[in-house]
This record gives sequence, C-alpha cells and structure tokens, in this order.
Amino acid sequence: MNTNRGERGPYLHYKTANGRAWCGDSLDLLSDLPDNSINLICTSPPFALTREKAYGNEKQRDYVEWFVEFADHFKRVLTSDGSLVIDIGGSWIPGSPTRSIYHFELLVTLVRDLGFHLAEEFYLFNRAKLPTPAQWVTIERIRVKDAVNPIWWLSKTDRPIANNRHVLKPYSDAHRKLIEGAAYNSGVRPSGHVISNNFGQDNGGAIPPNLLEVANTSSNDPYNRYCNANGISKHPARFPREVPEFFIKFLTEPGHLVLDPFAGSNMTGALAEELGRKWLAYERDPDYLAGSVGRFEGARGLDDSPTTPRELSGRPARWWTIPQ
Repeated sequence: MNTNRGERGPYLHYKTANGRAWCGDSLDLLSDLPDNSINLICTSPPFALTREKAYGNEKQRDYVEWFVEFADHFKRVLTSDGSLVIDIGGSWIPGSPTRSIYHFELLVTLVRDLGFHLAEEFYLFNRAKLPTPAQWVTIERIRVKDAVNPIWWLSKTDRPIANNRHVLKPYSDAHRKLIEGAAYNSGVRPSGHVISNNFGQDNGGAIPPNLLEVANTSSNDPYNRYCNANGISKHPARFPREVPEFFIKFLTEPGHLVLDPFAGSNMTGALAEELGRKWLAYERDPDYLAGSVGRFEGARGLDDSPTTPRELSGRPARWWTIPQ
C-alpha cells in the first residue's frame, strides 16, 4: 500500500493490466497525453460550493476560468467521436436563499467558446441527500432540499459513439403484459404522438430516461472495508457507482480508453476495469489514491509499487501514460 507524500512531480501510484492511477497535477499529466487518444472523459470535478471541502474546491467567481484550462486539454485528447461527461453540483449564493448559475455559465462557455456540442443533459437524483442549507430548508422552511445534480454530456461532434441498447432497463409489469399480448390502443394521442402497432414488441428492455437515481449510502463495500482496515481517510464526496457505470456502458465499447482527471476514490477506473475498458486516473492527493486501491483487489496485474517518471526515463512517454 503506497501512501508516500514525498514524491516530487507526477508518479504512478498503482496500475492494473487495464489501467494506471497517477498522482499529480492533472494539467501536467494531461499535457503528456497525445491528441485524439481518449474515448471518454467521465468525471466529477470539485464543485464551486459555498463551504470549502477537504479535497479543495474553487470559488464560484473563478470556477469557469479554472475549468477552461482543463477543458482545452479535454478537447484535444478526446477522439473525434469521444465524449466528455461532467457531474457538477449546483450551489447557493453565499448568505442568500438563491442559487448560483456557475454550472450553467460553465456549460455555455464549453459550448459557445470551446466548441463542444451538448449531446444531452442528464440529472442525478439522490433521495438520501441531507436537507441543506439548514437555514433555508429546515429553519426558515423557505426552500426544499437540493437533491439533483446536473450532468453535462458533451462531445466534439454531433455524432459521438453512443448506444442506448447497452443501458436498457427492465420493462415495467404493465409493459411486459403488452409484450405478452395484452390489448392496447395504437394510433394518435391527444399530444400528437403516434403509438405504432410495434409498441408491444420485445426489444430487450426499456430505453432509460435522462434521470439517474442513486442512494450513495454504501458503508460496507470493498472500498470502505479497505480504508477501515488500513486506517486511510475516505474521500468525502465519492462518485456514485451508477454514474460512471451508465456512461461507460452507453458511450464506449470494450477496449476503449476512459479517463477521470479528478479521480478521487477512482470509482470511474474501477468501473472501467470491471467493464473491460482501459482507464487512466489522475488525482493529486496520494491518500485518496491509497484508499482507492481497495476497489481493485483481485484485479489482474494489480501493482501498487510507486513508480516515478524518472525511473521510466528510458521508456517512450506513451508507455507510462496509456495502458497498452
């Protein structure tokens, strides 16, 4: 288990047969990636929250300028049919029961100024979220709890790789009865939508909506057990499993390369490993990466011996950045 804080510059914290977890500044690491090399960037960057978190987060007024530095690299390293998925929580105006629009300003900047396409907006619903800010929600009772995060799905072109057949949901009982032969009224609805005679056909599952629901309350998964057993501090804002799982299935094929430049506890890398994709994880806090090793117990080729670029000086740069 590697918890070394003494390394200078980026270093390889651990690797598997399919992936690499690098500790260091994402901007430094991104600059070493070749153009058009990443199929999917799936990440949850630090939000511009009113209260500063242990992992560090930018102020609302500076957020867009801060993020654009990374986004320039994101667009360069993505393949032409690749996607950028950003889970980004909203925030409140300090001292006021009104909302910041920083995450919408970021979206507008990414589309209008950097040339990304907004493929589709998604929303992450967490019914277990606490009712905060307490002043507005539980004391004055003038707001309700904020339980939804926007997720921006962006792409370099208007036709990124995507296949919703890979993320179908089980049919409802009512729909299953239609498939089994129950009668239904086809034709034009008052809304103008036309229900065809093929509505009762079995296509393997229902097309999911752009609302993802998670509980994010797991306390006894391998990651938590590993951190507890090794006395490692847990990341305070872990990426819910359902988000990277959905988008890796939806937007990539086996063997594609997935990057999380704000990896935290490296849920994205763990799901990429599980789903047969290659992955890269960048995280500046070595303790967070030390805990994330627990997500890879039993993974083929797991090696958490630290390796610095200096030790790889005789290798091609791509060898130590991209799994081969």
